[in-house]
Amino acid sequence: MTVVQEQERLQAMAHGEEPVREDLVLGNPTMRDVTARIASIVESKITMKYLATLSVTGAMAAWGLFALYYTITTGIGVWGLNNPIGWGWDITNFVFWIGIGHAGTLISAILFLFRQKWRTAINRSAEAMTIFAVICALTMVLSHTGRPWLFYWLLPYPNQMAMWVNFRSPLMWDVFAVNTYFTVSALFWFVGLIPDLATLRNYVKSSVAKKVYGVLSLGWTGSTRSWHHYEIAYMILAGISTPLVLSVHSVVSFDFTVGILPGWHTTIFPPYFVAGAIFSGFAMVMTLLVITREILDLKQFITLKHFENMNKIMLATGMMVGYAYILEFFIAWYSGSDWERWIFINRAFGDYAWAYWTMFLCNVVSPQVFWFKSARRNIPLMFVISIFINIGMWFERFTIIATTLHHDFLPASWGYYSPTWVEISIFIGTFGIFLTLFLLFAKFVPVIAIAEIKSIMPGAQPTHHHDHHGDAH
Repeated sequence: MTVVQEQERLQAMAHGEEPVREDLVLGNPTMRDVTARIASIVESKITMKYLATLSVTGAMAAWGLFALYYTITTGIGVWGLNNPIGWGWDITNFVFWIGIGHAGTLISAILFLFRQKWRTAINRSAEAMTIFAVICALTMVLSHTGRPWLFYWLLPYPNQMAMWVNFRSPLMWDVFAVNTYFTVSALFWFVGLIPDLATLRNYVKSSVAKKVYGVLSLGWTGSTRSWHHYEIAYMILAGISTPLVLSVHSVVSFDFTVGILPGWHTTIFPPYFVAGAIFSGFAMVMTLLVITREILDLKQFITLKHFENMNKIMLATGMMVGYAYILEFFIAWYSGSDWERWIFINRAFGDYAWAYWTMFLCNVVSPQVFWFKSARRNIPLMFVISIFINIGMWFERFTIIATTLHHDFLPASWGYYSPTWVEISIFIGTFGIFLTLFLLFAKFVPVIAIAEIKSIMPGAQPTHHHDHHGDAH
């Protein structure tokens, strides 16, 4: 909160009015209160509710890993793939999880560069979500290769066969794009964690925990020089991360765009995929934050203002996605290609019409409630809508893949794709891995950036000396 915002707030309160700008931290806590409240999550005992939830997600992950092991040892013939559908839930889930991971970079990097203060309460969860989502995506794409133990063949390294990878293959572009995205996102996440890890090092009582957090905090002292170098490094990583939001999912869309199949070979895919990734990523952040806010009792820091801003972004990106759906039909008609026209008519009214209209209703119709402020601030409603959006975005990826492949140029080779229990189990397992990692993160790492929350409080302003209780911040 700036000095002007603080003055407006105090003036409004003095006249008994609502503040002009809503506070991003409620309850007027002191700096010590913020540290104690967030760090106490790490120090507190593990509850039965937490253990029960972790057991469920762990069981999901274990079942998915078993199905993955069964696939690797038996072969991808246990999946429901056929001729002509060579891509099924594997690539659908890969694109879905890569999309989920985009909101982390957007919230952290782009909103940081634009100096959006409301990012501070949600960026840490979003960054962690990015790392875990990319891990799930890598699981899907490696199993899709059929022989994941030979994954190093995808890397351009000197070898005795004097063979290079095929740089013209979209699979290779994915390798570079996703690995770069994962590396930069992990660095960005860890660098942002350093001040808070040092806070935990000084806060926890266990000697083992002190040593662990001490090593991870890299000798952070909190000096002016440390903060100066930290802010420069964070700014550089934010600048590097920002183009990745646009580039990574554009490269993923090239998996389809460079193909000559009708329904895929179109230039609209890169911006269409990026908008959809941000859309689904924000929806997943919303889902996780609503649960985290309730279970860890963080209503003081994750406020309705944060949710309202996120809902506005989801409404905007949802409109972009809806525009892309309509524009695809126009492009198919304007192209003059009978094949292209037929593919889109078949998507809406063919064998997979149920998937297309599920996608349309979830992604285009359901977010329209966010035009109303009361809906943008209704937590149960936004939670349900966020789940609908994630379902819709999964069906979008499935529709793009299945409806394009299931009817080949020859009617004799037409087919219908249905997943087997193995594919369903692997997908459930990726959710188990994702949620298990997030639960562990929420317990052992500050789920909210302590240092960044303090930076937007009134006490962080140079002109602010004391609060209305007379306590120095």
